Amino acid sequence: MSAPARILTVCTGNVCRSPFLERALQAELDRSWGPGAVEVRSAGTGALVGDTMESHARARLEENGFAADGFVARQLTPDIVAGSDLVLTATRGHRGTVAQLHPRALRYVFAFREFADLVAGIRSDRMAQPADDAHEHVTRVVALAAGERGLRPPMPDEEANIVDPYRRAPEVFDRMARQIMDSLPAVAQALGGPR
Repeated sequence: MSAPARILTVCTGNVCRSPFLERALQAELDRSWGPGAVEVRSAGTGALVGDTMESHARARLEENGFAADGFVARQLTPDIVAGSDLVLTATRGHRGTVAQLHPRALRYVFAFREFADLVAGIRSDRMAQPADDAHEHVTRVVALAAGERGLRPPMPDEEANIVDPYRRAPEVFDRMARQIMDSLPAVAQALGGPR
């Protein structure tokens, strides 16, 4: 069996946004490729290392049908970034932090909502070319998305960023969950394998 595709999700504390992204995207890609073909992990730029997922974020994740069991926050490092095929961040600011840690990642780091917008604009015939495995497919989709960056005006920050709900009102957690769930189908479809 070939090496799995490795996707990393990044936020600040690694207890709200990036674990939500990690678990939701992992579940969707397991449905497409089968377990083990793609590994989705997460980390934080200022992680609350060792903490579990924040309870309000966990509740919204579970309401959407995904599991948070066993999650433990970890700190982002250059090695974690270097070992990834695709990095999806909560905000453009996080994208900049990732690129500072490992400059080569500029080719494969995107704000999550921006990535969703980019892949939604790629023609389906370009996306549907056969691939031997998930790693090859994810790598090709990343290259296609990177090629789209300069072809259209960038999204405004408020559309590209996922709101940070940490220590804020329940309504902010609702907004975070909506922002992620609204963009998840485009990302899951683009990165997913044969149906």
